Amino acid sequence: MQKLLLHLEKRGISVVYKKIVFVIVEGASEYEALGAILTNLYDKNTVRVEVMHGDITSDNAIRPDQIVAKVGNTVKKYADSMHFKKKDFQEIIHLVDTDGAFVADSCIKENSDAIKSVYKLSEILTNRPEMIKERNSKKRQKLNRLCALKEVWDIPYGIYYMSCNLDHVLYDKQNNDEAKKEIDAHAFAAEYRNNIRGFLSFIKESEFSVIGKYTDTWDFIKQANHSLERHSNLGICFKSRA
Repeated sequence: MQKLLLHLEKRGISVVYKKIVFVIVEGASEYEALGAILTNLYDKNTVRVEVMHGDITSDNAIRPDQIVAKVGNTVKKYADSMHFKKKDFQEIIHLVDTDGAFVADSCIKENSDAIKSVYKLSEILTNRPEMIKERNSKKRQKLNRLCALKEVWDIPYGIYYMSCNLDHVLYDKQNNDEAKKEIDAHAFAAEYRNNIRGFLSFIKESEFSVIGKYTDTWDFIKQANHSLERHSNLGICFKSRA
C-alpha cells in the first residue's frame, strides 16, 4: 500500500494519508478480542494491531533497562517492513497485563499443587514462589519505565493495563485456560465490533474502570493488591470519544 501511494505521488496524483494508530497487544487472544473493535473505533485512521507472542514485560530475557528500546524496535521493525516513516504514525497504544506485579512478596504463596500460577484477588499461588517474586520485581521496573514515557521514536506513546489480565477485565475470569480464552475472545469481539458505543461504555463506565489523570491511574494500580484485582485504565485512552 505504501509503495502504491508513493507511486501515485510521483505521478502527481494527490494522495491523502491516513495516520496509523499502532496498537501493541500481548498475544493472539488479545488480538481476537480487540483487533476488530479498535479498527472500527478508529474509523478515520488506519489501525495496525501488532501481535506480540508473549508478554515482554514478563520476559526475563529482556532486562528493565532494555524495555524502552524493545518497544521502540518493535515499532521501527514494523515501519521498515511496511515502508512507513515516523511521521505516518499518530500514536502508539500499548496494552499490558499487570499479573499482580505490584503486590508485596508476602502475597506470593507457595503451593506445591500450583504447577501453573493461580491468581486470586489477594494472593498468587505457585510452586515456584522465588521465581514469581523475581519476575514481579523485573516487571515492576519495566512498567515503571514504560508508564513514565511520553514518546517512543518521537511518536506519542501510552501504556494501559488490564488487571490482573485481559480475561479478568473483559470476561471477569482471572484464571482462564487457553481454549476458553479463544472462545471468550471471539464472543467479546462479536458483541462489540459493531457496537462501539457499547464498548466505550463498558471500558469507561464499569466498576473496574479507573478513570482520571494518566499518572494517577498508574499510581492507583501500584497500591495494595490492586494489580491482582479487576481494574483497567484503558478507558482514559478513549476519553474524548462518545
